[in-house]
Amino acid sequence: MKKSILSKIFIYFFLIIGSFIMVFPFIWMILGAFKTSAEMIMFPPKFFPSSLSLENFKKAFSMAPFGKYFFNSLVVMFFSVLCTTFTTILGAFAFSRLNFKGKTILFSFLLSLMMIPFEMLIITNYTTIVKMKLFNTLPALVLPFVSSIFYTYILKNFFDTVSDSLYYSARIDGASNWKYLWRILVPLAKPSLFTIILLNALSSWNSFMWPLYITSDSRSRTLPYGLQVFTTEAGSFNELLMAASSVIVLPMIIVFIIARKYIVNGVSRGGLKG
Repeated sequence: MKKSILSKIFIYFFLIIGSFIMVFPFIWMILGAFKTSAEMIMFPPKFFPSSLSLENFKKAFSMAPFGKYFFNSLVVMFFSVLCTTFTTILGAFAFSRLNFKGKTILFSFLLSLMMIPFEMLIITNYTTIVKMKLFNTLPALVLPFVSSIFYTYILKNFFDTVSDSLYYSARIDGASNWKYLWRILVPLAKPSLFTIILLNALSSWNSFMWPLYITSDSRSRTLPYGLQVFTTEAGSFNELLMAASSVIVLPMIIVFIIARKYIVNGVSRGGLKG
């Protein structure tokens, strides 16, 4: 009994320490958004600001076109999520329900591609976008991400759990594969689809490296890249950088906190536990 209690105390102690280490940078960022330039460079560092003035936020958004960056991020995120969700549904259904030669080999090959990091494909993608004359445009930020093997794998695993008798019954009743997919499978797969949409939205919103290579002016910059450029446009004022970062990161943090249970449930139902 004592060993059980001690083990729980030990586990919760390290969980609390780990949580604090992960949350502290966000707390420091939010508090830094309210500090003055003198308070930002104080040593030893001052944890709490002397006042909660919104002056840093006003200055930050007046020195860089964050309204344009925010709009670009929303557009890129919307079309990226829309295209990825559509291709994921079709791909998962094909590998789960349709029978064709080489299906297992092809799917295994696609899964093996997950081991290749995106950084290795940047040169190829960059060359393709330039040849398509899409450099410095919003479509260039979406095209490389219109499909995902990882999301297809999650959704396929969920489709595999649906009984085959349901599929054959629908086919006997005259339903085509298209109707069966959208009227039966997709409604049943809402938890997994919700997870895919949220994870894709988060990754699209936070994307930095690809916009860094494929855009060069403020008309097509997104928030993460715009924030990096903001350090020079605003004169590298750390308190203003903290203010802008807080506004950019906070929406995704709120979305993740609200939807974290759906993400865990969707991933576990998709066959990835732990």
